[in-house]
Amino acid sequence: MDPFVYNALPGRVIFGSGTLARVGDEMAALGFTRAMLLSTAGRRGDLAPLEAQLGERVAGVFAGAAMHTPVEVTAEALAATKACGADCLIALGGGSTTGLSKAIALRTDLPQIVIPTTYAGSEASPILGETRDGVKTTQRSMRVLPEVIVYDVDLTLSLPPAMAVVSGINAIAHAAEGLYAPNANPMISMLAEDGVRALARALPAIVADAGDRGARSDALYGAWACGVTLGAVAMGLHHKLCHVLGGSFGLPHAETHTVILPHALAYNASAAPEAMTRLARALGASDAPAALFDLAKSLGAPVSLKALGMPEDGLSKVVDQCLAAPPANPRALEHEALMACLQDAFDGRRP
Repeated sequence: MDPFVYNALPGRVIFGSGTLARVGDEMAALGFTRAMLLSTAGRRGDLAPLEAQLGERVAGVFAGAAMHTPVEVTAEALAATKACGADCLIALGGGSTTGLSKAIALRTDLPQIVIPTTYAGSEASPILGETRDGVKTTQRSMRVLPEVIVYDVDLTLSLPPAMAVVSGINAIAHAAEGLYAPNANPMISMLAEDGVRALARALPAIVADAGDRGARSDALYGAWACGVTLGAVAMGLHHKLCHVLGGSFGLPHAETHTVILPHALAYNASAAPEAMTRLARALGASDAPAALFDLAKSLGAPVSLKALGMPEDGLSKVVDQCLAAPPANPRALEHEALMACLQDAFDGRRP
């Protein structure tokens, strides 16, 4: 056994169906009485059960969370949070809402109860990505790690299969990069592999039957396992590329992860053979990058940056930004090889 260091992250996880009804008890257990509820405009109506459950304990509502957590939106939400005198944050939604909650927590140290409705997995990590002036940067801070995560399978039943697929592959990306992280460890690697296995099994079943509760439960568990991986170890080339593409070009988050993942893995495959073996095993395939490309394509997800609206003449800018601040990665970043990788992703070529 190779030497390793493992830092377990604190936090309470509640998983099941109908668990939304326990949010008030969790808030009381934390000792707080005035909650700021957070969501996106599209999910504003989903806050109604929480408002009914919490009653006078709702101090305010902010339903303006936005993709890639722009700092100007955070400033608006922060002002609303302070104005209503909230002593905790309750976020219901996907990665955008979780990101906003984390951004407020970073600036206030308010405790968070996060209720995910997608498979983003970011709720399980102490990582915050924010966008300022078209540049997305990330940081790790225990101030942004939610105190409680409430996973309610019922809330994911309305997630359209097409979004479930890209959200799930986004989660798989956390686990995939965790397997070749420089600070990987046996516990996290086992969890990462199991998370990939659960999502790879669940996503085709969700596309076949959107109401399949067993598949929805597997996917939500897989998202948590992959999110824990994201929070415990370093991420590499894949996440760097996606942050640049999202922050600088406004590409949709989950869809960008879905397109980039097979190509980032193909770039790293020769330098991370053990990680590729574990990924392939979890996917039930012999070639992990190709299997992930095939999974996305077979389920109707986008497989090219061109389809997402990425301008081809912007590829070199992405490479330049990656080389300017390279992430920890098993293979050194090289300009020509990165350009070839991104060109394959732009064209939607099978790795």
